[in-house]
Amino acid sequence: MRVLVAEEPVVVWERPERGARGPAPERSRGQITRAAVRLADAGGLASVSVRQVAKELGTGPASLYRYVAGRDDLVDLMVDAATGEIDLTVALTGDPVTDLVALATRTREVQLRHPWLLEVTPEAMRVGPCGLDYLEFALGALAPVRMTGPAKLEAVAVLNALVAMVSRAALQSFRSPSARQSAQAAYLATAAGKGAHPLLAQALTGHPEARPAAGPAARPAADPAQDAQDLFERVIRRVLAGLLAPGP
Repeated sequence: MRVLVAEEPVVVWERPERGARGPAPERSRGQITRAAVRLADAGGLASVSVRQVAKELGTGPASLYRYVAGRDDLVDLMVDAATGEIDLTVALTGDPVTDLVALATRTREVQLRHPWLLEVTPEAMRVGPCGLDYLEFALGALAPVRMTGPAKLEAVAVLNALVAMVSRAALQSFRSPSARQSAQAAYLATAAGKGAHPLLAQALTGHPEARPAAGPAARPAADPAQDAQDLFERVIRRVLAGLLAPGP
């Protein structure tokens, strides 16, 4: 009796560009990836499937299975392609915090350009060729820090999670608030102003002495985009300062 042995799963990066059998290739993984990214940019991650990508390319779904095993492969290819848009040619300064803040800013720009990236389920080992380059760059930025390799990887993971969280908040702020969100904001402001939560009220309004004086010459009109970027950098710097601080 013949015993069938299940094959070990192989990531897309370790498989041939296309199956060995069949007619000459009509597509490439690059074309397939670009089509999938276009769909996701327009309609979110849920709009991406082998069938929809095939339709985008004007072919049948069966033909794409010569290049990818399924939707997971598509998502892996898409994530790595987007990661490849993060500029890693920037020279390191030798200051780990400064270099990682700059890397985080460039990562955030890509996430805001491709919001579907924030819909991808986080997986610690979801990394392709461009992802490997990203990790190598981040570890290069951490080279001056006296930490173990695993600790450095943990720091990069925390940084990436924080950047994703802030990017989600930024995307949410671009949308008009729903009636429910407006009601929640009004409730918070009213509750904080009743006096039972003075620390919360102070945190929401800012310390009176720290506010600039009123009047046309007090300060120029605020730039929301610059304010958001300044806040992003402050938060990242504070977190990195704690992560990279020498242990006891």
